Formats: sequence, C-alpha cells, structure tokens
Amino acid sequence: MPHTKKSKWVQAAKILKNYVLITLGALLLAVAIEKFLIPNQMVDGGIVGISIMMAEITKIKLGIFLVLLNLPFIFLGYKQIGKTFAFQSAYGIVAASIFTVFFHHSTPATTDPLLAAVFGGIIIGIGVGIVLRNSGSLDGTEILSILISSKTPFSVGNIVMFINLFILSSAGFVFGWTSAMYSLITYYIAAKTMDVVVQGMSETKSVLIISDEYEEIAHAIMDRLGRAVTFLDGQGAYSQEDRRVIFSIITRLEEAKLKSIVDGIDENAFLAIANVHDVKGGQFKKRNIH
Repeated sequence: MPHTKKSKWVQAAKILKNYVLITLGALLLAVAIEKFLIPNQMVDGGIVGISIMMAEITKIKLGIFLVLLNLPFIFLGYKQIGKTFAFQSAYGIVAASIFTVFFHHSTPATTDPLLAAVFGGIIIGIGVGIVLRNSGSLDGTEILSILISSKTPFSVGNIVMFINLFILSSAGFVFGWTSAMYSLITYYIAAKTMDVVVQGMSETKSVLIISDEYEEIAHAIMDRLGRAVTFLDGQGAYSQEDRRVIFSIITRLEEAKLKSIVDGIDENAFLAIANVHDVKGGQFKKRNIH
C-alpha cells in the first residue's frame, strides 16, 4: 500500500510538472506572436501562421482561430496518439490563446524586422520545444503530417515543410513579400531552436567501429571518454570473416576526441557516427575518467 501511494504521488508530480512546463511553453509562444511577429507583420508556420493571417483579414481575435483551427487535429491526436497527448495539447493551445489576448495591446519588443524574425523565432522554438518535450503540441499540422505520411511515400518532415512553405508563401499576399521573406527566417530559426530543445543541448550520437584492434579501442573509449562499450558480433558479407563491432553512445562534444582515439590506434578502422534522437536506460551515464 505505501508503495502504491508513493507511485501515485510520483505520477501526480509528473503530471503537474508537465502542465507547468506546457504553460510556460504556451506563454513563450504568445509573447513571440504578440510582441515580435504581429507588430512586424510576420507569421510562423503551421496553424499559428494561418491564425495570424485569418486574424489580420477578419479582424477577429487571434486566440479564437488558434483554438478553432486546432480542434480537428486535437481530435485526431486523441484517436491516433492518446488521450494524455490530446488533453495536454488542448490545454496548451487554450493557454496560448488566453496569453495572446493578454499581450495583444502590449508594447512591441522591437520594430526592427530582422531582430523580430531572429528573436521571435528563437522564443517560438523554445516554447514549442518545451511543450513537445512534455507530451503536448501547440500546432496540429504535425499530427496531420503523421497521418498523411502513413498513407503516402512522403516523410513527416517533407509534408511539414510543404505545408509550411505554402503557408509562408500565402503570407506574401496578406502582409507583402518582404514580410513573407522575414517570416521564412522566423520559421527556420524556430525549427532549429525547437530541435535543440527537443533533442537536448548535448545531442547524443551512436557510434559503430570495426577494427582488428577492437579491444584496445574499446578500452580507450572507456578509460578516456568514460563511456560504456558493447561488442556486437558481425560478419563480412564478402570475406565471410567474423568481426567484432564496437557500439557506443557519445555526445556531440565528445565526437572529435573519439575520432582522435580511433585514429591513434587504427587509422584504417571503419567508423560510423549517427545522430540519436533519445537515449534511455542502460549505461549511458558518463563515468569518471582520469
């Protein structure tokens, strides 16, 4: 019974943390929209961009469009991803809508379009990234893209890019082509910032190494980088020789040192490094090195 009560408290604390961080993300999105983008006639991609243009054309409050246009996608998210995601996304979108009303008549942070594009994009990326990291979403186009990709040969990233290019191009007819070009800068910076927030500043990478000196390389990685190493059994397709393959996980900052270690032991070693979206469990935690 005590264990069950503790588990419930831990779960409740996790849910509370999610909603607090989603509120923060929604606040940052509203600040970027009302204090950077709208005063300088710029838009972002997705539902946010469509909502800004609809508000400009109809003179109806932006928050109303943010909620209404996202409703169908929240329903899709509920059906395809789950109720937790749908509820937290709905909360984030409603919170962002309320915050836009609060900041609507505030003084613009800047009237310089380039500064607005850069800092508006950074703030949007941080806000949206925080919400995504906590199992929510502030934009329904990503949900739509996932569903389309399951029925077409196109990737989610390609579909998102196509949708947003269409939206950003449409901004040229509403705000003018100069504003549309600045909006493209905003979208690019927001997307890159969001990736950093979602994936983390460390940007983990997976490593595969094939070498006759696998034992020495493995010990060097463990001793000099403090990273765990796993041996995988492999076989050359042409030579039919059995080979030991070294597998490890490192951070971006450790990549140059790893290459130096491998080159110093076997300059002819095969080395493949790939980005990893997330790492959980195992022995990824770095050990102390001397």
